[in-house]
Amino acid sequence: MSGPSFLNVTIDLLTGFLDNLELFGLTLLFSLPLGLIVTFGSMSKFKPLAWFTKVFVWIIRGTPLMLQIFVVYYVPGLVFEVPMRERMLAAIIAFVINYSCYFSEIYRGGIESISKGQYEAGQVLGMTKTQTFFRVVLLQVVKRILPPMSNEIITLVKDTSLARIIAVPEILMCAERFTGKGLIWPLFYTAVFFLVFNGVLTLLFGYLEKKLNYFRS
Repeated sequence: MSGPSFLNVTIDLLTGFLDNLELFGLTLLFSLPLGLIVTFGSMSKFKPLAWFTKVFVWIIRGTPLMLQIFVVYYVPGLVFEVPMRERMLAAIIAFVINYSCYFSEIYRGGIESISKGQYEAGQVLGMTKTQTFFRVVLLQVVKRILPPMSNEIITLVKDTSLARIIAVPEILMCAERFTGKGLIWPLFYTAVFFLVFNGVLTLLFGYLEKKLNYFRS
């Protein structure tokens, strides 16, 4: 009896990769704005809020993402007796919390790298601090944080494979099924999907960096 054909394997892996893409897209959708909120919290002049936010970011950045996925999936059922029934939802929550903390530190570094003279110039022109930030500072921050953000986003693509630990049927989990049928090559074939997608992202970020070159200091 012959094993699965190359086409059948490709279709199965592509189906699994769609879960990776869903996790990737939703994580970015929610973690990018949430990371900015966390940044404002850590930079707040209200010390208790700043302290709490910094400790929270330290805990999230200092513990493995895999552990955080376990916590989000199992703790509600063990502590509150309300089991998390949606595996993908648990993965999304864990990823959003994790990456918003990483993004927040990148945002903070970018904002703090802008000289105070930019804000003073805005005040001279009659703009408020908020107007100065969004009209003058923001695009300069985007230019400076784009390289580290692109690295984190590409890492996110690969990290989506961690969702398999709570049985989200992403591409690597699909590939492992074929090992039970005596096929090892689908495991390596998954690399093609990640390489192609990350290649597209690399080209996209390279294009964006060139478009923002007019903000050279």
